[in-house]
Amino acid sequence: MTKPVFPHQSDEYAGLITRAAAGDARALEALLMQAQAVAYRFSRTVCGGPAEAEDVMQEALLKTFRHVRRIRDPYAFRTWLYRTVRNACLMRRRRKVGEPERVLSLDDVLPSVDADTAPDRSQRERDPEALALNAALRRRLRKALHALPPSYRAIVFLREMEGLSTKEAADVLKVSESNVKMRLHRARLFLRKELEDQ
Repeated sequence: MTKPVFPHQSDEYAGLITRAAAGDARALEALLMQAQAVAYRFSRTVCGGPAEAEDVMQEALLKTFRHVRRIRDPYAFRTWLYRTVRNACLMRRRRKVGEPERVLSLDDVLPSVDADTAPDRSQRERDPEALALNAALRRRLRKALHALPPSYRAIVFLREMEGLSTKEAADVLKVSESNVKMRLHRARLFLRKELEDQ
């Protein structure tokens, strides 16, 4: 799993947001850089393709820039950002009624290999079996995730990939905590069955 960009309840993270809200230009720049990565990955999960995700990310960054001085609770920023992206995606989907829905790209949401822990190139080339198994697993996982409904993909992204709590995910998606738990449970069962069937 990837490490969340905005660590939950981190004093460093809260300090960055507080400084940005107080008008610190460097803190605002750092906050926007973090928000950009989060907004893009989440919009790829909820909205679809890269062009649409780019547009939604830009909308989210603009809203962040305009509203940063109104932030009172720095720990609520992450939830606000996810909600902003989700709402922008829903508005775009409503405008495009009748168009086929795009699917999640796992290249942006699957954990990336850390340069410090990744085997060097020569080692990977010496182990083609491991390389083939990894590629096959990625294809199977991509296919299984594509089969999930968008609301379930969003839950998997927020809980499993971004590490949000059940309450935070419920706040972002505007559903009850029990609904988040139920959807996550169903998504996990579905993914397990899909992977076993394949």
